[in-house]
Amino acid sequence: MKAVRYMVSAGALALLAAGAVFASEAAPQAQASRPFTPQPAPATAAVTTSPLPTTQALFDSYVATNKMPGIVGAFGYGNQPTVFVSAGKIGDEAAAAKAGPDSLWRVYSMTKPITGMAAMILIEDGKMSLDQPVSDFIPAFRNMKVLIGPDSLDSRPATRPITIRNLLTHTAGLGYTIITRGALLKEYERLGLTPGVISAAMEEQARKVRPTTLEEFANRTASAPLIADPGTVWSYSIGLDVMGRVIEVASGMSFDAFVQKRIFGPLKMTSSYWTVPQSEVGRFASNYMIIGDSRTPLDSAASSIWLKPPSFPYGGAGLVMSARDYDRFLHMLQNYGELDGVRVMKPATAKLGMSNLLPAGVFYRGVAATTGGTTAPAPSGFGAGGSVTIADTPGGAAKGTYGWGGAAGTVAFVDPVHRVRGTVMVNYFPGEKWPLRTEAVAAFRTDMERKRP
Repeated sequence: MKAVRYMVSAGALALLAAGAVFASEAAPQAQASRPFTPQPAPATAAVTTSPLPTTQALFDSYVATNKMPGIVGAFGYGNQPTVFVSAGKIGDEAAAAKAGPDSLWRVYSMTKPITGMAAMILIEDGKMSLDQPVSDFIPAFRNMKVLIGPDSLDSRPATRPITIRNLLTHTAGLGYTIITRGALLKEYERLGLTPGVISAAMEEQARKVRPTTLEEFANRTASAPLIADPGTVWSYSIGLDVMGRVIEVASGMSFDAFVQKRIFGPLKMTSSYWTVPQSEVGRFASNYMIIGDSRTPLDSAASSIWLKPPSFPYGGAGLVMSARDYDRFLHMLQNYGELDGVRVMKPATAKLGMSNLLPAGVFYRGVAATTGGTTAPAPSGFGAGGSVTIADTPGGAAKGTYGWGGAAGTVAFVDPVHRVRGTVMVNYFPGEKWPLRTEAVAAFRTDMERKRP
């Protein structure tokens, strides 16, 4: 099976940033490709009784012009009830359900902020600190080496240890198969450092070499050289996956169990899964690959690889969630750690996690162009698993906005200063096929300005 890498948006543009994972060609599934011919939306698309009419009209137009089967958004202001905006269905299948607040979507790298905040909770608990060496939890990281050049694995000793801060902010010097090249990419592939799920065909190949536990995954990662000394450059990485193992060691329980106990349970996030239960397939969206003028099913819900347990819970790209659940997570952050009278973390902890945690002299400028990412509006920083806007940008993000996105087109942001938040759920590759992320944020902004007295 010939491997290819699809370019996935990952830049802090407007109020958002987008994550990325790798993908490969897979044999077509039973459902045939669905050709699309984008056309102007019908005039009636803008006529709506939605509290967010501009956003609703945008979503309707995307479905009416057959750019996607369906879409769901969750938007909030202050502690007013969340407004859900949806259009279309969760798949091209004839029996597919309508898209709605409780539909399930692969959020991929939108898992990273959840892992990041899980780590912040442990920092609050006193179980670890931001600038503590990772080797205190994973001894295999004690003597790291750094590549001398891209054409071989020749290396030299690292000048400093990898810290918790480095894992949270992609400054550890670790690689990622979506951006790493040359000899190090081949080494990552040899070691099975591919923490992500796309399709059954891909997974069959990946599991032949991928580790079966987080402990082994972390140890294998430590055996590969770094691309740079820790704390010196921002480079998208598997750092949040390694953080999953740190959380296991620091908490004394499995990574997924810790997230359930300290985040999902308290916030009543009952539709967030590492493995989708068979009983929930009816609300699980199918995932598509858009190639040219055809939308081809890449991972149909009924036979999805997500119905089977992963090799281990992926802290960087492992969750399936509903718009309602992700909104509850963002609402908690918007309130600086509390929702519905339940406190998940102290206000200071939430503020710290959503602040710029990058080492001095390091900035987030977007991902490499080879991933299809866009340049981040300067100046930008990075917090616990998500980007942070560190200055107001005209017509764009407000200072303090924190967020990230997922490979299959999803995006989420929270502006705790102005008390607004938003989540957009779709499932297709490449995630930047349509300018949905920027257009959805712009539409929401228009709707919010209309509500001002």
